[in-house]
Amino acid sequence: MGKLRIALAQTNPTVGDLAGNAAGIVKLLSKAQRGGAELIVFGELAVCGYPPEDLLLNKNFLKDSYETVKKLAEQCAGIPVIAGFAEPTKQGCCNSVAVLVDGEISGVYRKVHLPNYGVFDEQRYFQPGNELTILQINGHDLAVTICEDIWANEYLSDLLSKTGPIQGLINLSASPFHAGKMSVRQKLLANRARQ
Repeated sequence: MGKLRIALAQTNPTVGDLAGNAAGIVKLLSKAQRGGAELIVFGELAVCGYPPEDLLLNKNFLKDSYETVKKLAEQCAGIPVIAGFAEPTKQGCCNSVAVLVDGEISGVYRKVHLPNYGVFDEQRYFQPGNELTILQINGHDLAVTICEDIWANEYLSDLLSKTGPIQGLINLSASPFHAGKMSVRQKLLANRARQ
């Protein structure tokens, strides 16, 4: 098994601008392909913008979010794309990640741990997921999580015990700015890498 070249696409999506955010994703996808990436990863809720808050109570917005992801998938060829979006469900919606491969949505991961403290109010808007997503890209098994999932030690330990050996953990994250948080995140991620 060789190296895997991953493009990390840190964008600045506009909340509610589904078409504009999708256009930005396509533009960066092309750039990543020219750079030789084998996978491109966008942020949590990159398609609809973060945080969408009460837009998530609008069924038409959720439907449009999903339709935008389907159209985005049609433009994704050559390398897999991972991007966060608001996914409509029968119970409301999920904070989800779409895995886009060769023109299709080949998989979806739904955030399990929904923070509800400080500036976070995700339990108001989202239903939690309960299934694991493992990607197989060029011989690498990669687990996918979203933001708070990586902070939940028991969940992550349980997840890793069920997967068998993986070569990486992809975590899509979006958070408001917090002074001094970078060193806390680096320490947490170092611990997760050791796990």
